[in-house]
Amino acid sequence: MKKIITKLRAVFNSINTKLAIVFMLMLLATIEIIGAYFTRQLDQTSIENFQTSIQVPTIVTNQLANQLVRDTKNADARLGQIVSDYNNSSVSDFIVVDNKDIIREVSNLNDKDRIGQRINDADVKQVTSTGRQVTRVMQDRGGNFMIQITPLTSGSGSGTTVGAIYVKASMQSVFSDLRNTSISFLVASLVAAVMGAVLSLVISRAITRPIEEMQFQALHITDGDYSNQVRIYSNDELGQLGRAFNTLAVRIELSQEESESERRRLDSVLSHMTDGVLATDRHGNVTVVNQMALRFFNVQEGEIMGRPIAEVMAQKETSSPDLIASQRDIDITVNENTPDEMILRATFSLIKRVTGFVSGSVCVLHDITEQTKNENSQRQFVSNVSHELRTPLTSMSAYIDALIEGAWKDPKIAPKFLEVTQEETNRMIRMINDLLSLSRMDRGVSKMSLELVNLNDFLAHVLDRFDMIVKSDAKKGNKKKYQLKRDLGTQALWVEIDTDKMMQVIDNIVNNAIKYSPDGGLITVRLVQNQNRVVLSISDQGLGIPRKDLDKIFDRFYRVDKARSRAQGGTGLGLAIAKEIIAAHQGRLWADSREGKGSTFFISLPYEPMTEEADWDEV
Repeated sequence: MKKIITKLRAVFNSINTKLAIVFMLMLLATIEIIGAYFTRQLDQTSIENFQTSIQVPTIVTNQLANQLVRDTKNADARLGQIVSDYNNSSVSDFIVVDNKDIIREVSNLNDKDRIGQRINDADVKQVTSTGRQVTRVMQDRGGNFMIQITPLTSGSGSGTTVGAIYVKASMQSVFSDLRNTSISFLVASLVAAVMGAVLSLVISRAITRPIEEMQFQALHITDGDYSNQVRIYSNDELGQLGRAFNTLAVRIELSQEESESERRRLDSVLSHMTDGVLATDRHGNVTVVNQMALRFFNVQEGEIMGRPIAEVMAQKETSSPDLIASQRDIDITVNENTPDEMILRATFSLIKRVTGFVSGSVCVLHDITEQTKNENSQRQFVSNVSHELRTPLTSMSAYIDALIEGAWKDPKIAPKFLEVTQEETNRMIRMINDLLSLSRMDRGVSKMSLELVNLNDFLAHVLDRFDMIVKSDAKKGNKKKYQLKRDLGTQALWVEIDTDKMMQVIDNIVNNAIKYSPDGGLITVRLVQNQNRVVLSISDQGLGIPRKDLDKIFDRFYRVDKARSRAQGGTGLGLAIAKEIIAAHQGRLWADSREGKGSTFFISLPYEPMTEEADWDEV
């Protein structure tokens, strides 16, 4: 039942059905109005014609009036003769009444006994008293009748009323004709309605068919299908509309292709941008976000869409519209106080229409974390270099001033002053050389002379040098002593290294171990192979490094104990250079330490075990 109701609703909601119904209703209304008017005129004309047909001729009324005036027996006989001679098939009763309302003659033989009686009809009395004719239609069990009461006057013109004629005529034939006419008109109306319905359906179909095709094509266009075309049935307004619709569909397709191409291009640009992009509406709510921005804020797209941009950027002190309107760059920090901390610079730009109306904004997020760190490092580097150079220069200036003022004449003081000046000069030279080495590494112009070396033999050679230094110091009476313990293994580990630079790294680490180890301390050098890496560790029993300083000891000019390091002649660049050299070998340098328990430095280098065939080739 519901399906039937749904189909009926669809039929009646169709413009085709509506046009047909409207056309039929207009046709029926027109037919009914015309029919009502025609029937009314026909009724009126038929009644008037019937009234005329039963009108007693003037000659008869004059004869009857003359007989009533005479009032003799012959007159009554003459009245009867005149009434019997009057022949009208429509008249059923013909009564002659005098001016005293006495019935003088009747046409119906069954009513002869009424002659001489007074008539009780009020209309008859009105006619005899006023002399004006009365006509009325009445209905009784016998059907519809017309009553016509005509005054009888004596003389010509407006004479004296001497009586009246009461005529009763059956109107069955008239109403029968009117009924037949109405039925004929009704049948004709129904035939016209049916023909009009068929015609209206044809006309409405002719009108709605192009519209339906345009609707069908419009639905296809909404689904992205532009292959169909509206069929043109005529060259009228609907045909012109169909052609315009086809042209519009082609232009929409071209525009859609261009928009889709631009959208894909924009999506591709946004997806591959290294900067984050946020677009907002005029209220400051996020409407577009690219993947890089989601990665910056570590959120999903659904968590950020529709939210105020000030809330997204954690700018609680200002509203989104004010943040956009100011168009000033702001720096924000995300994942603060975590290893993933990041500094972003947000740049705002308004989206304006041709009229100048602001419809939204675009915010570009640029990662300036490294830039900020580099700027801070540069500032710190300049400050450290200035400080490190100022100290020896100040010392040199003081000793040189003393020499100029006459100290050079004193044979005991002058050599000491010159020795200090030379030490400070050498210290500055070492620092400048280290800075130049770091600069070359930073610019990538420092060349690596790699060669395949047996790392066990190489380390043994380097450590032999330190053994010689221990013996030499012992001969010179140097009080500080230390021991070198080797745990290098027996397996030959062949690694590609730059021997000069690697020797510089090991010298730096071992020298630091010697400096910060107590007298008689043990320095252990261990070499192990772990899968595709070799790990070299250098451990001491020195002061150790506080946990908070472990991540900073490889920074340039960083010293855990600045006063002691400077007193021992360090530049604060050795570990920084070592880390750069190890990184150039595709390796890794790190440290582990416990304060008061000593430190261990680890060097990890890539290693590929050599096969027997490779060993044979090498031989």
